[in-house]
Amino acid sequence: MENINQLISFVREQYKTDKFIPLHEPRFRGNEKKYVLDTIDSTFVSSVGAYVDQFEQMMQTFTQTNKAVAVVNGTSSLQVALRLAGVKAGDEVITQALTFIATANAIMYNQAVPVFIDVDLDTMGLSPKAVEAFLEQYGEIREDGCYNKSTGKRIAACMPMHTFGFPVHLDELLAVCKKWQIPLVEDAAESLGSYYKGKHTGSMGLISGFSFNGNKTVTSGGGGVIVTNDAELGKHAKYLTTTAKRPHPYEFFHDELGYNFRMPNLNAALACAQLEELDGFLADKRDLAEGYANLFRGLGIKFREELPEAKANYWLMCVELENKIEREHFLKYTNEAGIMTRPIWNLMHRLPMYLNFQRDEQKNAEFLEERIVNVPSSVR
Repeated sequence: MENINQLISFVREQYKTDKFIPLHEPRFRGNEKKYVLDTIDSTFVSSVGAYVDQFEQMMQTFTQTNKAVAVVNGTSSLQVALRLAGVKAGDEVITQALTFIATANAIMYNQAVPVFIDVDLDTMGLSPKAVEAFLEQYGEIREDGCYNKSTGKRIAACMPMHTFGFPVHLDELLAVCKKWQIPLVEDAAESLGSYYKGKHTGSMGLISGFSFNGNKTVTSGGGGVIVTNDAELGKHAKYLTTTAKRPHPYEFFHDELGYNFRMPNLNAALACAQLEELDGFLADKRDLAEGYANLFRGLGIKFREELPEAKANYWLMCVELENKIEREHFLKYTNEAGIMTRPIWNLMHRLPMYLNFQRDEQKNAEFLEERIVNVPSSVR
């Protein structure tokens, strides 16, 4: 009880308020109003406008990728990324059960099948060793790719998620995927501003998706971005997400099934202003994380910190408690005190729509599911 009271005092001191403190709220302290009003004055408020182009260019520069395509949300970015990676109806996609539901939903939207593999304890993200073990048991290389011997289905992609902005062990996972001829699609939704061995998350796989939801470090209200270093894939991503319409001054001709996933110029204007503030946001979060680390070290509670080879954005900061009983006590006491804390997600295979899909033992995921709690992580 005393430990939690010290946390409550610390959080209230950080945010300078006695009122309710949310888990993560946006900060608008730059050109947000100016840019949004500019779009209104221009009348280009929908899916065509200068801010969409500017946002895409800013994301290419920041992630050091060849092409960025703005879309309506992070889930749609993953859905299209998987299709561009070659995922077709009936294929399988290896992913993690410890994730936000959008990861699994994006697979299902392609009429593909998720295969849930365990995470690493240190990253909370997809484990290369667990993926390798699964493929050694069930994988089979055929003429047109890797197949699951137990189901007969093609394993068309592997999609790790960088949990709370902590990068997975990308080098190891890429090596496994290369060995088994499986494209890597990064779910980088939570990891804007995170790096693995000096490279931005989302830039190392074939293609990836980011989220700019209202609770992310940088928000466009609602929005997402597809990034890739493959120029042709990037071009196709733009085409598919703008209804697959052939350019023409007035004719409407669409030559494949596309999506109306275009980001409105209004949202892109907000995103551009937010990206201008990103370095400051990341510095503030890093300072807050250091404060939390010192606090929890003194309280004997494990605070999740970045690994030596990674640089985390500390999107949502979290602690690892002793057991589920401690977790429930922590959640109840903090929320009743007006400090919003949240447990990590229910594992995907516990949800009714994902009950019967293939999975491994999930030992690490179940351990973390019972212990991880997010604490307030907004920029101050």
